[in-house]
Amino acid sequence: MEQISSSYNSSTDVALIHGNSMDALSTIPNGEVQLIITSPPYNIGKAYEKATALDDYLSALEPIIEQLIRTLSPRGSLCWQVGNYVEDAEVFPLDIYYYPIFKKHGLQLRNRIIWHFEHGLHASKRLSGRYETMLWFTKTEDYTFNLDPIRIPSKYPGKRHFKGDKRGQPSGNPLGKNPSDIWHIVAQDWETALWNIPNVKANHPEKTIHPCQFPIELVERCVLALTNEHDVILDPFSGVGSALLAALKHNRRAIGCEKEAEYIAIAHQRIRDLYAGVLGYRPLGKPVFQPTGREKVSQVPTEWKNGVYSK
Repeated sequence: MEQISSSYNSSTDVALIHGNSMDALSTIPNGEVQLIITSPPYNIGKAYEKATALDDYLSALEPIIEQLIRTLSPRGSLCWQVGNYVEDAEVFPLDIYYYPIFKKHGLQLRNRIIWHFEHGLHASKRLSGRYETMLWFTKTEDYTFNLDPIRIPSKYPGKRHFKGDKRGQPSGNPLGKNPSDIWHIVAQDWETALWNIPNVKANHPEKTIHPCQFPIELVERCVLALTNEHDVILDPFSGVGSALLAALKHNRRAIGCEKEAEYIAIAHQRIRDLYAGVLGYRPLGKPVFQPTGREKVSQVPTEWKNGVYSK
């Protein structure tokens, strides 16, 4: 393991830069980064954010986006994962607002990926939200895309061509099928077309003090598909380092920028835990837990059976 650097150095495996994203990005050469993957502040009043008017929020992030595009390799990808901005109980889907900004700067949208999770904030005046969106952009038409590492089991591996020169031959790929633009972890549920990756809540093995933490698994899929070994991966809002860990796990180099010193310290410790083999981690592709009905919390309360409930 290379020593963790506090400033960008192309000879190190990981650089974790404490400070303003604009200042940190200015130290990265043009075209250095193969994959930018991040979840920017959502402007929804979390402890580390200041809620502002939506237009002001987007305008403040656009100079950072310009810097990110400068650092991106011509064959590189940018994955921008966002949720919704909510004001006076009205929902504003941030991916829709971000799209024209990236398009204006010449990026090309390859997929709009839905990250689905079973647990989130409950709502009483609208349906509870259970997904967020990742926009996958490329800088050019000649971009890195490795399908084989992210193939999933075929539902009908015995299916064969029924006509033409290949009649009678297997029609699929022995490595599995393309998972489509929306994924689900459990093999038998891939057809639902959702990335069903648990979000990082209290009982998640990766949980830290960060209120909106990336699950490492979400990043790993992008790392495997959109980069090669030793490529550079950048998260300009790196938080507690989940994107950096996903990169390092798969022999990539990583750069993170974060303004909160407390998160920087946690990210440093998680990186040390990774190399020591003691990192709390939910393995890539692990099936999502399904209740059997025997667990106490999955049983109907006796109060409800007796007609007693609270609204």
